[in-house]
Amino acid sequence: MAATRLRDQAGQDVPQNLIEDFANSVRGTLIRPGDAPYEEARHVWNALIEKWPGAILRCSGTADIVAAVNFARKHGIRVAVRGGGHNVGGRALCDDGLVIDLSAMRGVYVDPSARTVRVQGGATLGDVDRETHLHGLAVPFGVISKTGVAGLTLGGGVGWLVRKYGPTCDNVLEMEVVTADGHVRTVNAKENTDLFWAMRGGGGNFGIVTSFLYQAYPVSTVLGGLIVYSRAAAGKILREYREFLADAPEDLTVYVGMIWTPDGTPATAVIPCWSGEDLEEGERVIAPLKELDDPLMVAVQPMPFPAMQSILDDAFPSGTRNYWKSAFVKDLPDGAIDVLVEQAKGMTSPMSGLLVEYYGGAGGRKPGDENAFAQRNSDYSIGFMPQWTDPEQDDAQIAWARSAWEAIQPFATGGYLLNYLSEGEEQAAIDAFGANYSRLRELKKAYDPENFFRMNQNIQPAS
Repeated sequence: MAATRLRDQAGQDVPQNLIEDFANSVRGTLIRPGDAPYEEARHVWNALIEKWPGAILRCSGTADIVAAVNFARKHGIRVAVRGGGHNVGGRALCDDGLVIDLSAMRGVYVDPSARTVRVQGGATLGDVDRETHLHGLAVPFGVISKTGVAGLTLGGGVGWLVRKYGPTCDNVLEMEVVTADGHVRTVNAKENTDLFWAMRGGGGNFGIVTSFLYQAYPVSTVLGGLIVYSRAAAGKILREYREFLADAPEDLTVYVGMIWTPDGTPATAVIPCWSGEDLEEGERVIAPLKELDDPLMVAVQPMPFPAMQSILDDAFPSGTRNYWKSAFVKDLPDGAIDVLVEQAKGMTSPMSGLLVEYYGGAGGRKPGDENAFAQRNSDYSIGFMPQWTDPEQDDAQIAWARSAWEAIQPFATGGYLLNYLSEGEEQAAIDAFGANYSRLRELKKAYDPENFFRMNQNIQPAS
């Protein structure tokens, strides 16, 4: 590695006296190469990402974020923004630039009577669940508790409650945002409405969200868990899963994964979550999923919603190497199922998975331009998710994901889930914005004409 320093975008070192002045102007901690916390601070969940920032500011509040944006803009410094650091593409980091790190800003404030929750931009799903569950409430988030709320929300956000309450971005009531000019803006349905539209699904292109105000819902105990079948039954399971979903109530979300058991046995997992109030009804609805074939294991039971939200955490541990490819498939025809079953045979790492997620429900009843999230009318999301630990396997694991993705293309819609994109997928990011892309370019021109925020699934400002 060459000596790591904070540089401007022309490659020139930022003078040390300016860096010292900046460090003295903030309440948070400015971490630089050589400082004891630097190694830990420059890593994210995905160990495949190896970047060397010139400095990392662990912000203590909004004023630090404003100071960082103004400092970086004035001196032409590349900026990345870190919330939870769980984005598979590693967009929370940049080489030789400034990382604006919100991971110390994790406050969660619940208003039980209004069923709302104010969440700082560095919080994780687990942070929010811990507080909302005290009041019998939940926010529609993702499926891994270590995920940051900011990246998930800005990219759309899908999880166990998506069929009932829609994607996360549909449940945002307000944001406090620091835009590229260093201004703090309140963004909601009455103030800065164009920015409110763009930031719900437009990624990190328009500013840094210091806090979100979410709508919460009365979800406390759910019926969920795992039903495990043999891998040999995967084709049968997926066909019956597709037929089952045709009449499944929106209180139920079900994902299917071709995975490996802890002892290394290839398997097919069915993962249901019933969020309706009547758990006995949930038992009745879920019962056919336990009889799709001869199960190797049935572990479905009532559980607190935070337990369901973390049920897959161990499958995505920090420090492993990850590369994802994804596609949307309409209706999941038999030909597509045959491709998925065949491609799963190419998985060589027992940490890997091929995931099929169905989102049909509340989100799809809103128009595609409800906000910037353009994929609300897609049915099945297919995720090819190799995970491994040995760097010598990098080429082979990435090659499998790419070849499996190529194989499913005859059945793909051409859309993408923004948060499932790995590093370097520029055209896929554009396709993820779909018909909303031209409007997003105009708003990028209005709020960030110099593309200050570009270490993301980037939107180029309109010319």
